Amino acid sequence: MLPLEIKTLQVGPIGTNCYILCDEQAKACAVIDPGGEAERIAAAVKATGCALKKILLTHGHYDHTGGVLGLLDAFPPLAVYIHRADLEMPLPQLFPLNSEMGSLPGFSGVNFYGEGDHISVGGLDVQVLHTPGHSEGSVTLRCGDILFCGDTLFAGSCGRTDFPGGSMKKIMASLKRLGELPGDLRVLPGHMEPSTLDRERRSNPYLLQAMRGGM
Repeated sequence: MLPLEIKTLQVGPIGTNCYILCDEQAKACAVIDPGGEAERIAAAVKATGCALKKILLTHGHYDHTGGVLGLLDAFPPLAVYIHRADLEMPLPQLFPLNSEMGSLPGFSGVNFYGEGDHISVGGLDVQVLHTPGHSEGSVTLRCGDILFCGDTLFAGSCGRTDFPGGSMKKIMASLKRLGELPGDLRVLPGHMEPSTLDRERRSNPYLLQAMRGGM
C-alpha cells in the first residue's frame, strides 16, 4: 500500500478541486491544480508537515492555475509542470501565467510533461496520460489506483469542449481510454465529488457512449 495522503480543497470562484498529494514517509508533497486562494492552499500544505516540491497542472485554464503565482512566491523554488500544448493556447487569458511568471525572481520557467512521462513526488510515482478534449493539453495524472482527471472525466459527466483547444471527438477518445483502464480506480475530478471507474462505467452517459465508440 502506498504511503500517501490526499487532501482536497475547493478553491476559487467556481470551486475547483485542488489536491495535495503527500508521501508521508518522505514528507514531500505536490499540489495538483491550485485554482486560487494560494494563501489557503499554502496553509493546508504547511499543516501536512510535508515539503512542497512540485505543482502539477492537469490543464491550463485559469480556474486550475490561479494560485500558482502565490505558491511560487510562498515556496521558492518550485517546479511547475504542464503539457506544452496548454502553455501555447491561442487565448492567453485562459492561462494567466505566460506573462506573469517571467517576472518572478529566480523562476526559470515551466517544465513540460506529456504522454508516458513519470513524475516523482517523494517516493510516489505519478504517471502522465495525455487526455485531450477539454483542452489540447489536458492530462490525467495516475498515482497507484488514483486518477486525477482534471476536467476530462467528472462524476456522471465530462468536461466541456467549447473553449479554444477543445474537441468533442478528442474528449470521447480520452474518455474511452480512461474507461478501458483495468480495475476500479478512484476518480478525483477537477470539480464536484469523487467517484470510481466502476461507478462511471455503469452510469456516466458520456463514458458509456465513448466506450461504445459513439460521438
